[in-house]
Amino acid sequence: MTKQLFPLALGGLGIGTTEFVIMGLLPDIANDINITIPVAGHLISSYAFGVVIGAPILVALSAKFPAKNILIAFMLLFTIFNFLSTIAPDYYTLMLSRFLSGLPHGAFFGVGTVVAAKLAKEGKAAQAIASMFTGLTIANLAMVPLVTYIGHHFHWRYAFGIVSLIGILTILFLYKWLPKQKALRTVTFKEELEFFKTIKAWHILMIVAIGFGGLFAWFSYIAPLLIYVSKFEVGSVSYLMIVAGAGMVVGNILGGYLADKKNPVIVSIFLLFSMVTALILVFFFSEFKVISIILTFICGALAMSIGSPINMIMLSSAKHSAMLGAAFLQAAFNVANSLGAFFGGIPLFLGFEYNYPSLIGAAMALVGAILCLVFLKKYKG
Repeated sequence: MTKQLFPLALGGLGIGTTEFVIMGLLPDIANDINITIPVAGHLISSYAFGVVIGAPILVALSAKFPAKNILIAFMLLFTIFNFLSTIAPDYYTLMLSRFLSGLPHGAFFGVGTVVAAKLAKEGKAAQAIASMFTGLTIANLAMVPLVTYIGHHFHWRYAFGIVSLIGILTILFLYKWLPKQKALRTVTFKEELEFFKTIKAWHILMIVAIGFGGLFAWFSYIAPLLIYVSKFEVGSVSYLMIVAGAGMVVGNILGGYLADKKNPVIVSIFLLFSMVTALILVFFFSEFKVISIILTFICGALAMSIGSPINMIMLSSAKHSAMLGAAFLQAAFNVANSLGAFFGGIPLFLGFEYNYPSLIGAAMALVGAILCLVFLKKYKG
């Protein structure tokens, strides 16, 4: 982590906190606004839909401006919209505020990915990108458990107030420490879009949207899984989220290292098949507390390890469309978020236990792994 990359990581901390803290607070939100937990899960999908819509549109509108200015503007929107979640009076208003909060998410990481790669030393691009995503891992290691605890013991609305404060700090550090750079767009927007007329581009996005969606089928309902299947006390959830966060820290470092040392496509295949195995184990063994804790760590690690390899695949494939490609990739990650929450919730609507979403997740991860194998064969990695 360098001083120049720190503001990007801090932005990732805020984004990671708002994206993941709601999963640990689903029971609290559902109880407070009088809805069921599966319906509360739609708040996760709403945020993800905002990311999908916002990432390509905001990048397209802003790419002609200096990267530093763009990132500050995105974080300002992020801060304002998250504050709206603290004052949303009902379910529908909260849905809207979560959608708006998601709009700058993918755009921030899309621009940040390209900026981090440009600031990296030769041969260290994946690790520089991983440094930016360190904020996400620290969010899940420290901020999400802390804010989950505050939200559970005081009020869930405080969670989004804390996120807004992180957003303000990010704006200040972006202004002070991020180097000034010229506009990142080197071709016209029409030329950037050419890559997304190819099957290769959509193949990469499908790997993420379906394969990574398997992880979200598990993580979206981790709180009720731990409470109703593993039989942990409700107050223990915030502490158990630390275990998932610790796994994400390890996975992020490992993914960045492997992507710089090995073929990122092969690394992604290995990680996706590992995800399949881990989620099947969650389905069968979550009723055992010790095993449940271990699997929470492993799944957390796999959640973040694939980020750097898949970003390297996109950057090397998109070339002149790198920034838009990175933005679309963030959109794909949040399509995965939305699909995972939606498909993972189906067995719950049908009356099955809270370990069944992980079985759905394993099937989605398997499809992603197969798509990755096809990509390796078709494009030679």
